[in-house]
Amino acid sequence: MALLLPPGRRGVVGWVVESLCEEAAHDRAGDDHQKSVAATFHRFRSQVRKSTFRAALLARTAGGEPVGIAYGYPLSPATGWWDRLITPAPADLRREDGQRIFGLMEFAVRAPWRRLGVGRRLHEALLVGGNEERVILNALPDARAALTAYRSWGYRKVGEAHPWEGAALHDVMVLQLR
Repeated sequence: MALLLPPGRRGVVGWVVESLCEEAAHDRAGDDHQKSVAATFHRFRSQVRKSTFRAALLARTAGGEPVGIAYGYPLSPATGWWDRLITPAPADLRREDGQRIFGLMEFAVRAPWRRLGVGRRLHEALLVGGNEERVILNALPDARAALTAYRSWGYRKVGEAHPWEGAALHDVMVLQLR
């Protein structure tokens, strides 16, 4: 079941993000990953305050245990997303008006529920009702399963970036919606 969470339910989203981050930290040892998880949750606290924030949560267990989350918001005209690309993007791709491109900030499905179509349903639930032309996301190049899923959904790589200070190099991918 996919549930698009309204702004009033953002506390639930925070709890899910925190639990998924903790699980990810447990699954992947190392200082760099621990810092990345901490940075994700730190960014989440400011991202959730945006009036255009959207989140989708999939709960599949009998007890309502979260199995995945996706969230983001339309990029503002002043976004710095494009400034982080190693090779600058064409002007027509980077033009923002606050409604043109949805930034998919986080997307995660817990390990036991991967490769079951949960990710696709979560992705679709997040984007339903939106008016954006495109979706943009950053993905680690070694996340092969995620990249395969994104490509199968129609995403294409448009560049590489360090999305935030100290971040590893990510592939920047775009999905054309209309």
